[in-house]
Amino acid sequence: MRYRNYRRSNRRFCTCCEPHYGERIAGRQRDRSLSPTVGLQGKLDTSVKTIRLRSQMALSTYTGPGEVLLAPHMLGDITSFQLSGDEVWSVAKDAYLACTQGVARDFKRQGLGKAFFSGDGLFVFKVSGSGIMWITSFGALVRKDLAEGEKYFVDNGHLVAWNTKYILQRASSRGYISGISAGEGLVCKFTGPGTVFFQTRNPVSRA
Repeated sequence: MRYRNYRRSNRRFCTCCEPHYGERIAGRQRDRSLSPTVGLQGKLDTSVKTIRLRSQMALSTYTGPGEVLLAPHMLGDITSFQLSGDEVWSVAKDAYLACTQGVARDFKRQGLGKAFFSGDGLFVFKVSGSGIMWITSFGALVRKDLAEGEKYFVDNGHLVAWNTKYILQRASSRGYISGISAGEGLVCKFTGPGTVFFQTRNPVSRA
């Protein structure tokens, strides 16, 4: 499948996918334009998880040939990455944009501590399989590849996608109780090998 990301002021604001005949793209209902040859099938996800999470329930499947232009609902960035079938990714529920056939995704529950303090909520997407996935961010999107044993800290509320485990760690000199109660001074500590995508802005603090 061919695709390209459009840039403006060094930021990717939309992606153009060109599925071949019979190829499918599944995504949230965020198409901005498409060729008349593209087959479009809509679906309303009314599962209990989706309703409780207030996540976007309208899903679309696009079948080629043709061209589909996708864009996020927030002002930010777009990137894509290839899944080889050997790894499992966690993706924040608002960061998922679309994926090709062969990529499986489902909502999975995080631990209560990570749900409350990481900024990504109780449920995240668990993504596996083989294919291409597109994700979005609020602000710029940064990719960090970690070597074996390498440590890296990401501020809570800025996680987008990751395929390695992390723990929450207090990074300030304040007391443990005050830091926990305010949700401040906590960072997500990742350990390689793996990859982390994070965003430069926090959508919760800007709400």
